[in-house]
Amino acid sequence: MLSVLRIAVFFLLGGAPAALSAADIRLWSGGPTPPLELRDLEGSRHRLADYRGKVVLVNFWATWCRPCREEMPSMQQLKAKLAGKPFVVLAVNLDEPEPRIREILSQMTIDFTILLDPEKKAANAWNVRILPASFIVGPNGRVRYSVVGELDWSNDRVVSWVSELFTARSSSPHP
Repeated sequence: MLSVLRIAVFFLLGGAPAALSAADIRLWSGGPTPPLELRDLEGSRHRLADYRGKVVLVNFWATWCRPCREEMPSMQQLKAKLAGKPFVVLAVNLDEPEPRIREILSQMTIDFTILLDPEKKAANAWNVRILPASFIVGPNGRVRYSVVGELDWSNDRVVSWVSELFTARSSSPHP
């Protein structure tokens, strides 16, 4: 638990090198975890509650957002580095036509779940104002961290930071 706090303080105090990211990483203080229930590109329904017991990276993005597209390969790398652990990436696209989304995705090698937010209801519930915006949800179903801006998710420090949540015992959203 102290490791999570040390890593969070490290990031909050600006200890992350510039090459790590331009992101603003924060402990979550937004209250209860907002609802998330959306369909993927194949039409299957996904509810955040269905992922309880796993660490979930919820990422809000759009095809027109260059930093969003640029960080997606590093999210795939994070997923690969955490293979075998209870970890899931849910990338929520904001209100774009499916053909455009599919065209952009065809240029990438990713295998995480893409969810559709056709009316931006989820983005509004999660108070997303800037893209990319990401949230790390702990195994207890509560948001632990928010990240505004592009992040190199494959960076060893970030991998370690996310990995700490697999062993976090607290049900509190704060370490």
